[in-house]
Amino acid sequence: MTTRFTGRTALVTGAGSGIGRATALAFAAGGANVVVAGRTAAPLDETVALIEEHGGKALAVTADVSRAADAQALVRAAVDHFGSLDVAVNNAGVFRGGAPLADLAEDDWHTQLDINVTGVFLALRAQIRRMRTQPAGGTIVNIASNMGMHTRRPGVAAYAASKAAVAALTRAAALDHIAEGVRINAVSPGATATAMSLRPGESEAERGERVRHQLPLGRVSATEEVAAAVLYLASDDAASVVGTDLVIDSGGSL
Repeated sequence: MTTRFTGRTALVTGAGSGIGRATALAFAAGGANVVVAGRTAAPLDETVALIEEHGGKALAVTADVSRAADAQALVRAAVDHFGSLDVAVNNAGVFRGGAPLADLAEDDWHTQLDINVTGVFLALRAQIRRMRTQPAGGTIVNIASNMGMHTRRPGVAAYAASKAAVAALTRAAALDHIAEGVRINAVSPGATATAMSLRPGESEAERGERVRHQLPLGRVSATEEVAAAVLYLASDDAASVVGTDLVIDSGGSL
């Protein structure tokens, strides 16, 4: 445990697994009270249990961020339970890929835009409206992707478009609201040690061998490494960092 975020409340969406869970655990280890959000209760409860095992404080809230009412309810829950909303990490997202754009199903397009873009917009709006009323303001980190603005892969047109939109939305919101004390940035992970980076039927060992030849670093990023970048941007150490898009991708976009 450290004290970097002691007395602050951090909200993390998509916190039931992967980068979201690692980020929630890292904030708790930094002394924050953590609100973990997602669409399914059981994995959120597991995240809370992991935090509490190490002496942290956490609250699980089931929510679908693509619904405005849910995004607003998340902010209310954080404030009602812990007294403030000081940090928000908009990590919830989905990937529907594997097909060229001409073969992309409309449902897959709409699902990715609804959650990855509209969900971030709705969450941002609710979070900013609260943070700008607080004397200390707040910080927000959106999770984009290196496949948004930084690199291209076949079969991921909708996902890439949605994550590029997150990066653009981040910069626009950062400019709009920094004068109100709300500091907003983004992190763009590449291949990370989560199920999303596994090809169909691929084992973790097989993924490791594949990326050893594909990525300049020779391995995928650990979820804890992405979380560390998020915590930096949310911390006072990054007080003058506004509207940046920090790429964490083992050199994959070089």
